[in-house]
Amino acid sequence: MKRLLFLAVLLFLATACSSTKVTQPKTADYYLQEGERYFDNGQYEQAIASWEKVREAFYSPELNMLAELKIAEAHFLAKDYVEAAAAYEDFLKQHPDHERTSQVLFQLGMSYYNQILSADRDQTATRNALVTFESLVKRFPADPKKPETQVLIARCRDRLAEHELQVGHFYLRTGAYQAAINRMQGIFSLYPDYSHRDRVYFYLGQAYLKIGKRQQAAAAFNTLFNEFPQSEYIKEAQNIAGKLD
Repeated sequence: MKRLLFLAVLLFLATACSSTKVTQPKTADYYLQEGERYFDNGQYEQAIASWEKVREAFYSPELNMLAELKIAEAHFLAKDYVEAAAAYEDFLKQHPDHERTSQVLFQLGMSYYNQILSADRDQTATRNALVTFESLVKRFPADPKKPETQVLIARCRDRLAEHELQVGHFYLRTGAYQAAINRMQGIFSLYPDYSHRDRVYFYLGQAYLKIGKRQQAAAAFNTLFNEFPQSEYIKEAQNIAGKLD
């Protein structure tokens, strides 16, 4: 009995000790490294979850900022562009003078750029991308990504011009000729470097002709003939212009 009682006491003490053992909390550094491992394996959702814990720990401002950037990058690489844009926007608001602001601006612009829809749909993402890229060039004129950014700016402006052209063409087809003219003229004002200006002159000439403004129609067609002699619209425009004589 004494032996059994002794063993029971030992078992009780061992259980009590194990139940009172305190697990050391994981540090912000641990979660940062854990997130890196997930990130390197392409497990972006898990990486974000780990880096969120770094922010929750409030260990240091530097680690928090690093975690914020990594979260935004993980969203971007996971093609969650809406979340990436929100994360980059928030970072810029919280840290407007950070040394990596130019890089963040570029990534923010790309987050919007990757959300751009076809020309016949809403162009909010295109406008956001354009504003962001233009801000980058203005604020950091010597940035090494400036040439690439300027190409992206040109593409955004072309997409917006194409959208305006499609709206103008819709007005032309539905008989809203003055509205069509206003849209076409607006393209020349807002997007003078639009790559398909020949189409604009072609539709503009037709719209002027429809409201009886033959002189303006002739001017639009003549500009098409002189500036875009290889345009696919030349032959049809010549047939229409021939009726002006």
